[in-house]
Amino acid sequence: MRATPSSCFSTSETEGQRYPQVVDLFSGAGGLSLGAARAGFAIRGAVENDPHAIDTHKRNFPHTRHIPMSVSDITGTELRRLLALNNGDLAGIIGGPPCQGFSEIGKRNRDDPRNNLFPEFFRIVSEARPKFFLAENVPRIMHRNNSDILSHAFSYVEENYDIIKDLTITASDYGAPTTRTRSFFFGSLKDEIEPLTKEDFLPPSNVKKVTVKEALQGLPEKIDPEWQAEEQSWQHVGEYGTGYYASRLKDHKPVGMGDPLALKRLKKEHLVSGCYGTVHTKEVLVRYAELKPGKWERVSRTVRLDPDGFCPTLRAGTGSDHGSYQALRPIHPTEDRVITPREAARLQGFPDWFRFSPTKWHSFRQIGNSVSPIVAERLMNVIQKTLE
Repeated sequence: MRATPSSCFSTSETEGQRYPQVVDLFSGAGGLSLGAARAGFAIRGAVENDPHAIDTHKRNFPHTRHIPMSVSDITGTELRRLLALNNGDLAGIIGGPPCQGFSEIGKRNRDDPRNNLFPEFFRIVSEARPKFFLAENVPRIMHRNNSDILSHAFSYVEENYDIIKDLTITASDYGAPTTRTRSFFFGSLKDEIEPLTKEDFLPPSNVKKVTVKEALQGLPEKIDPEWQAEEQSWQHVGEYGTGYYASRLKDHKPVGMGDPLALKRLKKEHLVSGCYGTVHTKEVLVRYAELKPGKWERVSRTVRLDPDGFCPTLRAGTGSDHGSYQALRPIHPTEDRVITPREAARLQGFPDWFRFSPTKWHSFRQIGNSVSPIVAERLMNVIQKTLE
């Protein structure tokens, strides 16, 4: 295996350590970024055109260069210029292009303009020539109806990269408390990195499955429906559990990451943000009270979480350009209410010091659109080892 040029590493000013540099396209709030940072990568840049999502990314990745524009409006050359990257500086490009046009629960509209953004990820890769890439999308993107989109995307990179074209990952297998299943696409630059196989990305043999009950441990169960303002959403968090997942909730903060206010309030006051309340009608409360764990509510078609099971895939809803629809939220396993953004963040695998949008609606969208940091860290650890 050819040695990785030293220029693709950046140096931490605080610890003198050197980290391989990556850029996150379609970064959203930063689930992939967080996993990458925890695996030992420096998040050099993030490209995202949703102003609320990039604000959240800035809040949690203050030392990353943020580029608030559409990926389709940028070239690999321009990306390198904006981030002051020379040839060989960039270890990887990661990202999750929009999936709504491919999603099983969406309209599956082949003419959805967002579908064209998937090939744009690979165009940027071909122009910027990182050592590797990792892209994420919904499993249905592999359907034969989308074969032309996939062929177009892979045509940008097939000549220069060894590619794994369908790496299907279920988050609960990797230690996250959700059954969220996604397809990942990995590529390594030929003659630069030793090719990997699907087997290399299998979950570690010592993974402990994490249930909903374990994931929500320490968070307040009693939520006042009137907690609608951001300051009211800061609530006390109790004792954490033990093990890999629990350690990721409070510790393992990469150097230079995190919102200063969230870090301070968690450490000094044991407070976490995002515990917003939701006002339900009396009729809804009656229906929720009758619902058993794991069962679906007959009117809203949302599920009451099973404390001994996993959370189903959290949905993001739609943005203002597609109707601003709020996605259905699961019902708390023991309380007659839908979950809070902080509970959703726990179920997706985000730490308590990760601070989302100050509005409930945008918080849920950002969490639902994100890659589980638990999964991202596991996958990026595998890649990181190939660079050592």
